[in-house]
Amino acid sequence: MLTDTSSSPFATMTSLPPRSAAITGGGPLARLRDQAIAVTIPTMGEIMFDADIAHAYENFLVASGEADGTHVGPPFMDGDLYKWLEAAVIVDGEAGGESPFSDWIRSAAAAIAAAQQPGGYIHTKTTISERAGGDLRPLQRRMDFETYNFGHLMTLACVHHRMTGDDAYLTLATNVAGYLRQVADESPELLADCNICPSHYMGLVEVYRSTGDKRHLELAGRLLDLHGGKGRDGSDDNQDVLPVREQRQAVGHSVRANYLYAGMADYVLETGDERMRAALESIWSDLVGRKLYVTGGCGALYDGASPDGAQDYWSVTRVHQAYGRAYQLPQTTAYNESCASLGLIMWAWRMLALSGDGKYADEIERVLYNALPAMIGLDGKTYFYTNPLRQVRALPYALRRAGNPTDSTPPPSEERVRQEFMTACFCCPPNVARFIAELPYYVASQGQRDLWVHQYVSGTVRAQLDGVDVTVEQTTAYPAEGTVRLDVRAASPVSGAIRVRIPGWAADARVSVDSEPVDVVEQGYAVVDQTWTTNTIVVELPVAPRLVVAHHFVEEATGQVAVMRGPVVYCVESADLPEGTGIETVYLPRGIELTERAGDEQLAGHVLLDGRAATLPAPVPEGRLFADLDDAEPRPLDVTLVPYAVWGNRGPGEMSVWISLLH
Repeated sequence: MLTDTSSSPFATMTSLPPRSAAITGGGPLARLRDQAIAVTIPTMGEIMFDADIAHAYENFLVASGEADGTHVGPPFMDGDLYKWLEAAVIVDGEAGGESPFSDWIRSAAAAIAAAQQPGGYIHTKTTISERAGGDLRPLQRRMDFETYNFGHLMTLACVHHRMTGDDAYLTLATNVAGYLRQVADESPELLADCNICPSHYMGLVEVYRSTGDKRHLELAGRLLDLHGGKGRDGSDDNQDVLPVREQRQAVGHSVRANYLYAGMADYVLETGDERMRAALESIWSDLVGRKLYVTGGCGALYDGASPDGAQDYWSVTRVHQAYGRAYQLPQTTAYNESCASLGLIMWAWRMLALSGDGKYADEIERVLYNALPAMIGLDGKTYFYTNPLRQVRALPYALRRAGNPTDSTPPPSEERVRQEFMTACFCCPPNVARFIAELPYYVASQGQRDLWVHQYVSGTVRAQLDGVDVTVEQTTAYPAEGTVRLDVRAASPVSGAIRVRIPGWAADARVSVDSEPVDVVEQGYAVVDQTWTTNTIVVELPVAPRLVVAHHFVEEATGQVAVMRGPVVYCVESADLPEGTGIETVYLPRGIELTERAGDEQLAGHVLLDGRAATLPAPVPEGRLFADLDDAEPRPLDVTLVPYAVWGNRGPGEMSVWISLLH
C-alpha cells in the first residue's frame, strides 16, 4: 500500500495490500486515526476546496480556463492538495468508494486533467501566468517547487490506482513522467536545478512499480545523478554539493534531505546500487547518532550557515530548516518542521524494506508516538508547523511560524498555539493527514514466507505466508501497558516465519508462542519459524518510566534528563505547576519515584506520571545576564508529567522535555 515492493528484487518485504490492515481499540494511534476520519480530513477538504481560503482546487479551475481569476497561495499548494487527496483516497477506498470524500476525489481528478498541458506539464502557478500573458515558463524558478508537486501527484496516483484499480490519476502521473523524461533528454540542466524538496524521485519509482515501465526507473536514476556533484555551485541546503553516492552526512534543509534519502532508498530497492546504499547507511548513522531529537524531531536550525557548503571554509552558505552540526540540538529554538519528521518515516520505511532491520522501525515508532501526534491538536483540526522541545515565557525575540506565518507580528512565545490554516505555508497539515490515514499499513509487512510485525496496536492484519491466508489479530493497550497478544489463524497449516519487533529500548522484553519462550532474535525481531494453524504469540515489553540523558556534546541538555515510558517521551507543562512556578525552577531528583495514573478529560487515554520533584529559585533576575548562585535549599514540588504528544492542548503556557537533574 505505502510502497509496492512486491516485485522489487532487493526488498526483503513489501507493504500490505489495500484493506488488509485495521487499527481498532482505544489506543492513541487508533484515536488519532478515528479523529482524522471524522474531523481532520473533512475539515481540511473544506479548506482545500474553498476558493476564499486555500484556493487549492480553484487554482486548477483557473489554470484550465473553467474559472476566472489569478493564482492564489504558495507555488507548492498543488502538492498540498495532492497530499490531502492521498489521505482522502485511502479512507474512501476502505469505504468502497462511498465516503464523504468521493465527490471531491472525482472532481479533483477532472480539474487536474483539464489543467494538464498536452505534454504532461501540470503546475497551476505557471499555467495561470501563461494564460494571462505573463512571462513565467516551466522550470524557470527553482523555488516554484514544480518537481515537488509532480512527485506528490505521482504518489497520489499510485495509491489511488492500488485502492481502486482506476487509472484516472495514474494517467495524469504517467503524463507527468513523460514530460520529465522529455526535459531530461532536451534540457537536463533545468532538472538539475529545479529539484527542491525532491518528492519526484519517490514518485517516479512508484510509477514504475505500478506500471512496469522501466523508463520511469531509468529516469529516476538519471535525475538522482543530476541532483548532486555541483561543488561550489551547490549547497548543503539542497544536498547537492557532492554526488549522491558520495554523501555521508545528513545536511541542510531537513525536508529536502529526507525526501532525497527516501528517493535514493527507493532506487536501491529496485537496482541494488551498493554505493548508494552505503551512502544511505552512513547518512542514517549520522542522523540517528548525532542529529535526531528524542521526540523524532528533525532539523534543528531555523537559520544557519554551513562552511561545508562552500568547501573552502573561506565563505559560507545559508541553510534553513536544517540539520546543523553534530549534536547541535537546541530546545527553545528547535525548528523541527512537521514535514521533516514525516519525511523521516518515508525514508525509514524504505530502509526497513531494504534491510529487514528493526532499528528503522524503532525510529518510525519514535515519530508515531511523539512527533506526529504533537503536530496536531486534540481537536483534530489545528496544527503546528514547528515543534520545539521547550516553550518559555517572555522570550525576547519572535520565532517564525510560532503562530500563523501571515501574522505581521508573531505572537509572544508563551502564546504559541496550533493553527487551523497557515496561509503562507500549509504543507504540513495535509502531510499529517495522509500519514494518519496510512497508519494501519505501518503495522506490518510481508514476504514470501515471512510476516513482520513492526508496531503494536490493537487491530487486525491479513497477509499471506507461502500463499496461504493468515490473519493476525493484535490485542493490547500499548503503550499504556506492555503486554501484546497476537492471535494467529492460518486458513490451512503453513510453514513460515513471523517476526515481531523487540524495540531497541526494551532490553528485558520477553516473547513466547503458545507459552513457549522464543529465543531467536535477528536484527531486532524475535523470529518464530514454525508451522502455523491457530497459535498465540505474547510479547511482554517493559514500559516502566525511565530517565534518559543526552550525549555530553549536546550542550543544551547538560545536567538535564528526559523522562520516557516505553516509546513515549514526557514533558512538564506550566498547566500542571503552581502559579508563578517557571519550568526553569523545576528539578528532578536522580532517584525520583514516578507513579502512573490514567489521564482524564482532554488527556483521557494517556498515562500521566506523578512524582515528588524539587524547586529552586531562578538566581538571575530580569535584565541581568549573570548572578551569584543562590544558596537556597531545594523545596519539594509535586509534579505531573504528560506525554509530549499532547502538549499545548490546555492553552498557552510553558513546556519542557528536558528537565534539570538534582543530584
